[in-house]
Amino acid sequence: MAMGFCDQIWAEVAPLRQAILAHPFLTALADGTLPRDSFQHYIVQDSLYLAEYARVLAIAAARAPSAAGRLEFSDGAKVAVQVEEGLHQAFFAQFGVTAAMVQAAEPTPACLGYTSYLASLAATRSYEELIAAILPCFWVYWEVGCAIKPRATSPNPYAPWIDTYADPGFGAATDRVHALVDEAAAATTPTMRDAMARAFRNATRYEWMFWDSAWRLETWPV
Repeated sequence: MAMGFCDQIWAEVAPLRQAILAHPFLTALADGTLPRDSFQHYIVQDSLYLAEYARVLAIAAARAPSAAGRLEFSDGAKVAVQVEEGLHQAFFAQFGVTAAMVQAAEPTPACLGYTSYLASLAATRSYEELIAAILPCFWVYWEVGCAIKPRATSPNPYAPWIDTYADPGFGAATDRVHALVDEAAAATTPTMRDAMARAFRNATRYEWMFWDSAWRLETWPV
């Protein structure tokens, strides 16, 4: 059987995925030694990211040609908001992030770059490219969660984060989005599949940049 679009692009971005799994942010998160300020930076930026990601998912739902797509992406938008509120509120309390800190926070270049890229696809590009760029946020996190969980030290201050992304329910959601992307790719042209592959690659690069920016405590250079 021929390899589907998603498995093909996943294999192609293997070096990027290795770079993500080997990133010191995730290594330190797994062994529980990640500096508190790095995780604080990450969680604040992630809440800014998820607010925008939820909007992008809602647009994907509105543009989806099938009922399955409309349901999946509207559910995803809802879950992104719930994760932002539930998981993050717990982390904010645990890691001393105040509401004032969140309100004062501005997206870093990595966060703004990633969310603006997704928003530009949603506004000006095809549905196919948009959902190809949405998928890495699911799939990369699922791979990271599954890779980290077996080797994470216990007790680990970051265990709830690891558990969220290694949860079979999150894996099932990833599979459903994966199926929608494969379906869209199978029904379109080779030129569009190339554009989808580019969108997937760019979003995966942004995933690496997002963790790297938290590790470096990135702010605007000027």
